[in-house]
Amino acid sequence: MPRAKQEDGMWCLVMFDLPVTTKQERKEATKFRNYLLDSGFSMVQFSVYVQYLPLGVNLSKIASSVKGRLPAQGEVRLVPITDKQWSEAFRFSNRTELRESETPEQLQIF
Repeated sequence: MPRAKQEDGMWCLVMFDLPVTTKQERKEATKFRNYLLDSGFSMVQFSVYVQYLPLGVNLSKIASSVKGRLPAQGEVRLVPITDKQWSEAFRFSNRTELRESETPEQLQIF
């Protein structure tokens, strides 16, 4: 997985397909979605989540963590997206174009 430059923030897009035929599979799918939310991801669409990663966070660690939580028979893809690419994306709702949200501010701790 490519690494961002140290000074660049980026977005990590997680897309997944999980089996939901049985009650147990639905339970595991819900657990996986909750894991993403608890890890700081926001839902963009039902099986698409995104998180802003400031200062070149190591995507390999995130990928490892996501892989470890993925239910059996599940499929997931992590896509790093630069802040510029994210801000230039088109977004539509009910045939109306929406502006993408701004990059989250970084907190500085001294």
